Amino acid sequence: MRKTIAILLLGVIIFSLLGTFKPVKAEETLTVYSYDSIEPWMKQIVPIFEEKYGVKVQLVLFGDAGEVLSRLILEKNNPRADVVVGIDNSYLQKAISEGILIPYKPENAKYIPEWIINDFDPTFHLTPYDYGAIAIVYKKDVVKNPPKTFEDLTKPEWKGKLIVENPLTSSTGMAFLLWTIGVYGDRWPYYWEKLKENDVIIVKGWSAGWEMWDKNQAPLFVSYATDPAYDACNYNDTSIGAIFLNNTAYVQIEGAGIVKGTKHLELAKEFINFLISKTAQEKLPLNQWMYPVNKEVKLPECFSHALNVSSAKVISIPSEELAKNTDRWLKEWRALMVEGKKPEEISPTQTSSPNTSTSTSNKGICGPGLILGLTIVPLLLRRR
Repeated sequence: MRKTIAILLLGVIIFSLLGTFKPVKAEETLTVYSYDSIEPWMKQIVPIFEEKYGVKVQLVLFGDAGEVLSRLILEKNNPRADVVVGIDNSYLQKAISEGILIPYKPENAKYIPEWIINDFDPTFHLTPYDYGAIAIVYKKDVVKNPPKTFEDLTKPEWKGKLIVENPLTSSTGMAFLLWTIGVYGDRWPYYWEKLKENDVIIVKGWSAGWEMWDKNQAPLFVSYATDPAYDACNYNDTSIGAIFLNNTAYVQIEGAGIVKGTKHLELAKEFINFLISKTAQEKLPLNQWMYPVNKEVKLPECFSHALNVSSAKVISIPSEELAKNTDRWLKEWRALMVEGKKPEEISPTQTSSPNTSTSTSNKGICGPGLILGLTIVPLLLRRR
């Protein structure tokens, strides 16, 4: 009898204790899409975010930002990502028009200069996290007299010696295309025809191009103005040179956004906010080789080796022009460079130039032109 009572009492105690326990919640997983060269920065900051919020971040990387956007569009009816990191101003309007993003203005946006917000995306479909400018890079011991203008690149001495990323799949390549459009207006197909005739090397993305260039398979490469800072910072090597063609600079701004259809909305918001926090931004320059948008972050001293844009004319194509013309420009580029059509075949009726602007002062444009008045005037690198 006593054993029976004891067993009953033990059962009551165990049942009451079990009633106070709460089931352990499964660890949340936030899926982030980005391009492969962002990995060094992500390896630095993702563990901090995971520990702070007790979650897991699954980083899914693609070759280039263009590939990332294409995947998001393909998956828009059944999204697998929660956050996308790395869509720049070249692809911004495409991403917005496809309806794949949820607008969200993070609390840390107060640390981003107004010119960056206004020139990039005031609607905050994408939140800017870094910026910079593309350039032609070369090795000083290989190239003694580098080209100075776009036209120089079409001369016989540079035949088969220039590596350019494909604008259909690469944000760096898209930026270079827009750079030429900013300089040549609607005459840009005629310039690209000259590049094609001069055996320009087209690669899928930045990483593939950098590998070719690094192995000396071609001496000139469309990359970033902070490439010289990269070698100076990491190897105490100042042998990399960079050039702004025609003394002009095309500024790239990159952003991160929340994917429409995410099942982890609040966590996605926290991740966007975290990306522009001082904690994450301080680790950006020496890993991402871009300029941080958080104005409280100081740059490493070796960034003084980056190509200084203060004397260059900043090329800007307004967002409304990008929204209206980007798809057409890409179709024309494909027709010219892939399908083998002539410039007069792909756009025979165009006579006017796109609404582009250049500036060497704060009066010319609102946005990148303001860079010229900031202390962060050298500009950008890495690995789009």
